[in-house]
Amino acid sequence: MRLKPDFLFKNGKFWTGSAAAPSANFLSASGGRILEVGTLANPSENNSGVVVDLRGHFAMPGFIDAHTHFGMGGASLRQIDLRDSKSEKEMSARIKDFVKSHPAGKWLVGGNWDHENWKSRTIPSKELIDPFTSSTPVFLDRLDSHMALVNSRALQIAGITRDTPDPNGGVIVRDSNGEPTGIMKDSARELVAGMIPEPSEDECIFDLKRAMKHASSLGVTTVHDISPQRHLNAIRVLKRRGELTVRFYFVPPLSDYMSLVDQGIEAARGQVCDEWLNLGAVKAFADGSLGSGTAWFFEPYEDDKTNSGIATDLMSSGELEKLAIIADRNHIQLAIHAIGDKAVSGVLDLFEKIRHENPPWERRFRIEHAQHVREADFSRFKELDVIASVQPYHCIDDGRWAERVIGTGRARTTYAFRSFLAHRVALAFGTDWPVAPLNPLQGIYAAVTRATTDGKNPDGWIAEQKIGVEDALRSYTLGAAYACFCENDRGTLEEGKLADFVVLSRSPLETRPDEIKDIKVLMTVAGGKIIFADDEFSENHERQTS
Repeated sequence: MRLKPDFLFKNGKFWTGSAAAPSANFLSASGGRILEVGTLANPSENNSGVVVDLRGHFAMPGFIDAHTHFGMGGASLRQIDLRDSKSEKEMSARIKDFVKSHPAGKWLVGGNWDHENWKSRTIPSKELIDPFTSSTPVFLDRLDSHMALVNSRALQIAGITRDTPDPNGGVIVRDSNGEPTGIMKDSARELVAGMIPEPSEDECIFDLKRAMKHASSLGVTTVHDISPQRHLNAIRVLKRRGELTVRFYFVPPLSDYMSLVDQGIEAARGQVCDEWLNLGAVKAFADGSLGSGTAWFFEPYEDDKTNSGIATDLMSSGELEKLAIIADRNHIQLAIHAIGDKAVSGVLDLFEKIRHENPPWERRFRIEHAQHVREADFSRFKELDVIASVQPYHCIDDGRWAERVIGTGRARTTYAFRSFLAHRVALAFGTDWPVAPLNPLQGIYAAVTRATTDGKNPDGWIAEQKIGVEDALRSYTLGAAYACFCENDRGTLEEGKLADFVVLSRSPLETRPDEIKDIKVLMTVAGGKIIFADDEFSENHERQTS
């Protein structure tokens, strides 16, 4: 017997993402899945529960963000945000003002500062904040979370002095007298971060609910969430309560791979995906970040010939290889952070070794970020079936200063989205939120225009690496679905798939590239239900049928 639609969305301009039927004007849903999507002048409204008139607006599959730190993003919505500080003086003043209402003695965290926004480009020191934080420990991350500014109180709590050695894979930055400046890079961050009390489950739940509300307002219906175990516990609580409005592919650290094995979890194509929460991958770091000077390169940085970046301790010790081989043998997907060209090449070497040593399966290796790639390594991505999980907004942010740091030659294959597509490499788009804004339309704008945020490259920074709008949309939908083994369930609008889609104020395919970032989300639908609607759709756009 033919199912009755719970929802009918009509008069839309649907881009389905399906090559077989790329456009439609209506979609009906039943039981959270697409019952029918197609083109009819007057689709029948008989027996439809709720009818929604989209009034000719563009609609497309819900955005899937392939790289977030979702719980951290939710927390950032209530923490101090220094991303747009234009100078050390402004940063200091904003922290001083924030401290006035902050409980004395409680850790002050957050940050997202970026010294590249400042005219001086000077990395800050604890002297910037010590005068007004003597009783408050401070840990403020740079926006890439690979370098943090801490104050003297935090150093004292962590027991860090001039005699504390640098940990493997990290740097305690010191002044000319050998005293810690308050800047901690990569694994050195953990010496202080480990002193900060973990948030309670209730706090994690609060942050996740705020994050989901924010995501829905931006058309994001699924996220790949790279987070610690405590966030998974909170997601499971919300799932039991029936309160999830965003779908999760949860990715814990590589060190937790046995927890997946013990639960019998495997990542495999065609598996039956849970509608709200899936696991199957683990994440590890091979190096640091470009902005912190810890991305690992074959050649030294242009602005510091003594530095080529650093491999993480996990990478340099061989422990990454050991754990990765075992995890893969248990059919756990590997998602490895690699930014510098030496890190990317080293991870490709690791993946090649795993393919030779372990039995074959559809493993779908991932390199997270894959920012700086040697020309010879693009073909290796394809040969080894490695997914490039990339974040296009970083391109227009880092593009303001990257050439000064790594030189013009290496910059030519930086954030090389077109080169990946030219080599037929699977491309999955994400944001790295809260490192970058969660808004997918800003990411699409970045991939299509490569116009840096300082306005100095309106025609595109390394313009030959621009990609088309449809390629960008596909990377934010089906490409990201493929990266989490859920392409049979989401990523396109086809009969039987989850009824997840977003309605936009304008079609990105018919909008000037430089205006894509200004497109608004009018409605977000997950499982056939409206979970977000702006004022235009919140009144007089739906009716209940008898």
